[in-house]
Amino acid sequence: MKNSKRLFENTVHGIFLVLGLITVGCVLLITVYLVISGLPAIREIGLAKFLFGKVWSPTGAEPEFGILPFILTSVYGTAGAILLGVPVGFFAAVYLAKAAPPRLKSTVESAVSLLAGIPSVVYGLVGMLVLVPGIRKLFNVPDGASLLAAIIVLAVMILPSIIKVSMTALEAVPKEYEDASLALGATPEETWFRVSVPAAKSGIAAAVVLGVGRAIGEAMAVMMVSGNVANMPSLFQSVRFLTTAVASEMSYAGQGLHRQALFSVALVLFLFIMLINAALNFFLKRKDKA
Repeated sequence: MKNSKRLFENTVHGIFLVLGLITVGCVLLITVYLVISGLPAIREIGLAKFLFGKVWSPTGAEPEFGILPFILTSVYGTAGAILLGVPVGFFAAVYLAKAAPPRLKSTVESAVSLLAGIPSVVYGLVGMLVLVPGIRKLFNVPDGASLLAAIIVLAVMILPSIIKVSMTALEAVPKEYEDASLALGATPEETWFRVSVPAAKSGIAAAVVLGVGRAIGEAMAVMMVSGNVANMPSLFQSVRFLTTAVASEMSYAGQGLHRQALFSVALVLFLFIMLINAALNFFLKRKDKA
């Protein structure tokens, strides 16, 4: 009996080990492929010209491959979406986990789950038909397809991840913590924000990381509402993100330098995401140690 149980445990352990190694192997394969495909164009164009050039014109008489507008647009767009989405998602999660009536909580949870399941192209379509004309009329600008529209769409798209993961973390906080706080005379609101939230900070931080990942990696919805023009970022001007640069041009790029430059853009995006995740993990671990 003991031998069969040990055999079963070893088998399960081996299966999980193999699955983990496959996951790591896939990441390594993607990394190696992007490096091999992206470095030739960077060598030919020049690293400084590629990263800090302000003009992207791969099909011009004298092709130029500067991706600084894409990098800045991705940074500003992601930062704006986080600034808008994280506070809304966080406070919504605290209310739903701690204060909402059961019926309202159930209804909103269903709506959040539905929001998470909507394809990104639908977000882009609604943004293109409703948000873009609304921005054009409200701010009296020539075209509502802009960085602002992209930020708003991204902020809405990251809400489900932030709300659901934060709620799970807050609901996992032992009830004894809150009971002790209330017994010492703290109000419910003080207990939520001074006891429950600090206890669930690792889960809330994970929710923010997931939101950042989705905001950086989104392409289709952003392409439909941002105008997809390689301008330096401005709130009411059409812009292009790193993701949309690859998605919009890869289909017609030839086998020459243009295609290689798009792989270089993908490599920069990949490194950009890795850098942000590493920075977030570093600060979170540092805070936990403190």
